[in-house]
Amino acid sequence: MVTWKEFAAAERDLADVGRSLLFQFKVGLAFLATARKDGAPRLHPVCPVLSNDRLFVLITPTSPKRHDLLRDGRYALQTFPQPKPGSDEFYITGKAVLVDDSSARADILRDAKHMADASETAFELWIDRVMHTRWEHVLTPQMRSEHRKWRAPAGPAAQSWSR
Repeated sequence: MVTWKEFAAAERDLADVGRSLLFQFKVGLAFLATARKDGAPRLHPVCPVLSNDRLFVLITPTSPKRHDLLRDGRYALQTFPQPKPGSDEFYITGKAVLVDDSSARADILRDAKHMADASETAFELWIDRVMHTRWEHVLTPQMRSEHRKWRAPAGPAAQSWSR
């Protein structure tokens, strides 16, 4: 798995598309899928944050998804749809890692485009897979998706956050 910065260095165009879709409404907006304790999926909206070329989410202390990420860490992040048929989509999967460094947390709170609160738990989203979907022949019988995919090179998984 890799950081956003490493992903962007490997696939600059794809990262630019992802950034524009994550922040298409100025504030970061996406759906975060996590795995519940019983293995069932859980889906919630979140406000992703890009800080120091790394991708984060801030989660309130009582949120079920916070407990999911602390226990398991696996996630999927899907951008909000644009308000028109056939809009592009951007999807990321990987492992969320708790950020407990106070300086890093301060940077994340500073860079958040939404009304973030210091009580929220910060997780860095390490990236394993990325997919950008475009649609052709929108709203016709020939409508079809075109996918651009990327996968992180094999290597050790993210263990902890460090500067």
